Amino acid sequence: MKLSKPLFFSFIFLLTFGNPGGVYASDAGYNDSKKNGINGFRPTKLFVFGDSYSDTGNYRKLESFSWKQPYGITFPGKPFGRFSDGRVLTDYIAEFLGVKSPTPFRWMNHAQHRLQYGMNFAFGGTGVFDTFIPAGLNMTTQIGFLQKLIDDSVYTNSDLQSSMALLTVCGNDYLDYLLRGRGTIEDLVPYTKKVVNQVATNMKRLHSMGVKKVSVTSMEPIGCLPGETANSSFRQCNDNLNSVVMLHNSKLQKMVARLNSQTPDSPYFILDLFSPFITIFKQKKLPQEGSTRFETPLKPCCVGVSKGYDCANVDQKGVKMYKICSDPNVAFFWDRSHPTQAGWSAVYESLKATLHEHLF
Repeated sequence: MKLSKPLFFSFIFLLTFGNPGGVYASDAGYNDSKKNGINGFRPTKLFVFGDSYSDTGNYRKLESFSWKQPYGITFPGKPFGRFSDGRVLTDYIAEFLGVKSPTPFRWMNHAQHRLQYGMNFAFGGTGVFDTFIPAGLNMTTQIGFLQKLIDDSVYTNSDLQSSMALLTVCGNDYLDYLLRGRGTIEDLVPYTKKVVNQVATNMKRLHSMGVKKVSVTSMEPIGCLPGETANSSFRQCNDNLNSVVMLHNSKLQKMVARLNSQTPDSPYFILDLFSPFITIFKQKKLPQEGSTRFETPLKPCCVGVSKGYDCANVDQKGVKMYKICSDPNVAFFWDRSHPTQAGWSAVYESLKATLHEHLF
């Protein structure tokens, strides 16, 4: 299977670390937990592991496009390390729990007052295994950061027992595998098993460390990301690539069911990204009443002005080499890989039922 070069470059993120700031997504004042019931387990801390779909700022300003204009244009109004125009999945899960969006790991020394809400260890471009990120900040390494904080008594057993973990696994392992020429799409069948088995290892490790509830995202249809659909003027998905996604998600579902059958209280659950993405692509909106309508859901809001340029690119004179759609609030995708805040908000609405089922 041949993958387009734009998709490859849209998933490459230079290794960077967090830079402190003062704006947090949950500071906007929304708190969905107030609408929830009072029975069942209510996490007071959120620990986040994964990639750019959950990273809220673990990269240095000078080394990641997530800190460049026009990222953050919707929230907080300036670039703030998120791979979107505004809030990302982490922010909405925190909203559901009624906590402030957890501090990025690299900010912890500058945000001690925020540690009570948990911590975000996610780094864009990473996977459960090493990918194209030079320092290999894979999910095992990220979980190791939490273990070190436990060893240093930053977090106690009581903290872990009142916490939930969010793991995002959004395709970087598979893209790295294919684009490095490690094998063909046929070779992905045994490799998919390897990836899912490592996800299982990570989930079990977090639960054994004391985390009460451990969630993992299913993979979104990466064959429909703008980096892959650009060659068809954002009209045609790559079905071969999406078949890999469906295989991964099938194995993931069986794995989580198996873990729950082996563990008291069924602590593991899946947050399904695939279904809402696909529904929006096909129907331009979700079935929920009041859902945003995305007229051209496969087309990103922020694009380069010509081939060779991408969102946030400037020329040698600092002239913008990108253009932005008239209203990011009606665009599902922000750039070649990542949803807009409006896109994430729509996906979050579809996840609420699952969150209620497992948490309240």
